[in-house]
Amino acid sequence: MERIWAPWRTIYVGKDHGSECIFCEKLNSDQDKENYVLYRGEKVFVILNIYPYNNGHLLIAPKRHVGDIADLEQDELLELGLVTQKMTGLLRAAFNPEGFNIGVNLGKIAGAGVPGHFHIHIVPRWGGDTNFMPVIGDVRVISEGLELTYTKLTGALEKK
Repeated sequence: MERIWAPWRTIYVGKDHGSECIFCEKLNSDQDKENYVLYRGEKVFVILNIYPYNNGHLLIAPKRHVGDIADLEQDELLELGLVTQKMTGLLRAAFNPEGFNIGVNLGKIAGAGVPGHFHIHIVPRWGGDTNFMPVIGDVRVISEGLELTYTKLTGALEKK
């Protein structure tokens, strides 16, 4: 059996991450770089996904703790859409992806890892980024560390 080593992930795997909402926890902290908070708007904010599907996987969430799209206010929905648009442009500038998956997992049964706090995923995609590893080996290989991804995105954000 072939093994792929990713020792940097040991800080995430099998640890007790607490019961507090990860979005609220990061939002209420002033440690943006350590928490990978990329952007703070009036009603929403953006963080890097620490368990990314691909490099540059972003999460956009309302600042208000709300679990369902039906409970969002109109101004929150508008800003979520505008920031999603802005972040796809940012990802294009920083990583030049060939496409994106943009979506929501609404409810635990739909795959929401944090079902109590609504959020949108933006996953950059490139030709050939899906291969046999996730299908056969149940393993995903991420080629870049979160710190470097965060640095690239904050640099691109400063240029916009």
